[in-house]
Amino acid sequence: MVNYVFILIVALILFFLGGCLIPITDPTESVYTLTAKEMLSAGDWLSPRIYGDFWYDKPIMFYWELLVAYKIFGVNEFASRFFPAVFATLGLFLTYFFGTKLYNKKVGFVAAIMLATSLEYWYLSHAVITDMTLLVMFSITLITFYLGYRAGNEKFYLIAFAAAGVSVITKGPIGFFLPGLIILIFLAWQKDLKHLLKLFRVKNFLLLVAIVSIWYLPMTWIHGVDFLENFLGVHNFLRATVSEYPKTDVWYYYTLITLIGFFPWSILLIYGAIKNLRGLPKLDVPDKFLLVWALTVIIFFQMCATKYVTYTLPAMIPAIILAARYFVNRWKMFIRVATSLLIIYPLALFIVVLPITEDNSGRNEAELLSMLIDDKTCVVSHSKVYPASLVFYTGAKIYRLETQEMYKKIRPQKMSWTSKNVMPFMTFDELPADKKIVAVVDINYTKSFLDNAPGKWKLVGEVPRGIFETLAENIFYGRERQEFKTKIYMRIKSAP
Repeated sequence: MVNYVFILIVALILFFLGGCLIPITDPTESVYTLTAKEMLSAGDWLSPRIYGDFWYDKPIMFYWELLVAYKIFGVNEFASRFFPAVFATLGLFLTYFFGTKLYNKKVGFVAAIMLATSLEYWYLSHAVITDMTLLVMFSITLITFYLGYRAGNEKFYLIAFAAAGVSVITKGPIGFFLPGLIILIFLAWQKDLKHLLKLFRVKNFLLLVAIVSIWYLPMTWIHGVDFLENFLGVHNFLRATVSEYPKTDVWYYYTLITLIGFFPWSILLIYGAIKNLRGLPKLDVPDKFLLVWALTVIIFFQMCATKYVTYTLPAMIPAIILAARYFVNRWKMFIRVATSLLIIYPLALFIVVLPITEDNSGRNEAELLSMLIDDKTCVVSHSKVYPASLVFYTGAKIYRLETQEMYKKIRPQKMSWTSKNVMPFMTFDELPADKKIVAVVDINYTKSFLDNAPGKWKLVGEVPRGIFETLAENIFYGRERQEFKTKIYMRIKSAP
């Protein structure tokens, strides 16, 4: 019990601290929060919607979490980040529990603290995305399978299938397929494939189908082919076969992400492995299961065309438990590093994270914009990334302003990544001549805006650029320091 209390205190410090201060960022967090906000406003807890239209990017589970949080705490930053922090905490408890069951309490405790203080896990505990929920349900699926397999108790498999069902309504079919693949590989290694007959009982599948049907069945009934094409076609099949970001589709991507994600423990582990170079240790059954779990997740997503930093998060718990066995025997090192990180991360939250997130959010722009617009104002945005966070904070309808040529390239089309561009569009030649217009313009798009926007415009507001974004541009792009990240213009005279 003492260990659980200590882990909870660590979670409160690392995961919940500052949640009310971090702004909603673009381009990902704002889409989730704006979708939940519109669902709440519409009183519709079934069909995700954004910009007034239905939206099939992700299943319903994470939106339900946001809706519950908004009902309890109101629509704000703390509510948005509440459940990611809760599930991150549950992930620590699962790690401690499973590490203890496989080895001993000391391994479980070290693994839980290592997980809490790993860079990627700490970061994602604050992020308004689906991945923490998936991690917990994915892990429950595999943990309960293994406990049932080891004890010869098939009742555990009901829990495993139930958790897999929740995974499927959190992230999609991958929530069942990937744990199933891990189990298949593990049983093949154990030369015990006949055990699949005990696992895949009819009652287990019926429970899985019942949970999945809670959302998928009514969505298919109500939205039909449109839902199936967008959700299964674009956001599952296309994601696996066509890279959304081709620059990241490289063979070493997840090797690099793993090293960074487990920082600083990954560096210490590599250093220790080199210093104490020896033959591969003999693997026991628990070691095999953890190894198959971690490697299958990493290799599977490495084979997929679209790669995201967060995809291999489900590999963290098994990998961290295996690594904990090394640090258990280096207790003083573990204590020194963990203690340092418990001080460094809260400081980093205020010194580094807040300025960076401000640079990637429209919260400051929203404060200026709210004083300039009314219900009759036409609001447009001209930038590389559409500021959905600005819509979240202001509640205004904001058009993505583009040239005709650019609009033809990025307009939404079926079975294409452009299908995600569901925000309202407007081209420069469509700007209304009879309305008050306010334009929110990225500093790097100022020339493009002034060259293409008809009429005369007055600069009415500027939002300063943060120091970290300024440094990044100077170092990586060689640009001169720019004081502002956003300029706000108002048209004072329309074109003749």
